[in-house]
Amino acid sequence: MALSEIVMVRHGQTQWSISGKHTGRTDIPLTDLGRQQADALGEMLQGYDFSLVLASPLTRAWETMERAGCAGQGMPDENILEWDYGVFEGRTTAEIRASDPGWSVWTSPIDGGETVDEVGVRADLAIDRCLAAPGPVVVFAHGHFLRIMTARWMGLPASAGRRLSLGTATVSTLGWERETRVLQRWNDACHLNSMDPVV
Repeated sequence: MALSEIVMVRHGQTQWSISGKHTGRTDIPLTDLGRQQADALGEMLQGYDFSLVLASPLTRAWETMERAGCAGQGMPDENILEWDYGVFEGRTTAEIRASDPGWSVWTSPIDGGETVDEVGVRADLAIDRCLAAPGPVVVFAHGHFLRIMTARWMGLPASAGRRLSLGTATVSTLGWERETRVLQRWNDACHLNSMDPVV
């Protein structure tokens, strides 16, 4: 089996990423800047010949994929949807902590949504699909999901994704050092990147 790398692209800016709201399954579109960022991400992907292009079916990831030059190649994959935040959808960490001090998406119960380990199971399924591809793969998805996918790639618990901050409109690469899975590149921002708050 060929040891192929996985290029991960976090979608461009949205209104909710600007405000720091937890954006799970709500289908928020890209901002004007987010669309420009998606175009710029395409420049960062030049030179790749991807054997598989996976994208979250949510608009912000799908449009990023299309504008980055992979229109017509993308395959929707529900395993790479963002974390289902349940009752915390659309709220910022600061808002939640006003009534629940110390709350963290990484360690607190997610009423009506997914646990971090359940997201980890989806990430494992996505990794298996990528490993079955005959060459390099690109995954267009979401911040928390890609952080968890990276942790699982490296053999760490899904919750270890909390130690990997990831901005919008960024490219990261999972690869190999001999037979060991490694993180090769992380949080490489396009030249139009903005500093959206951490959720």
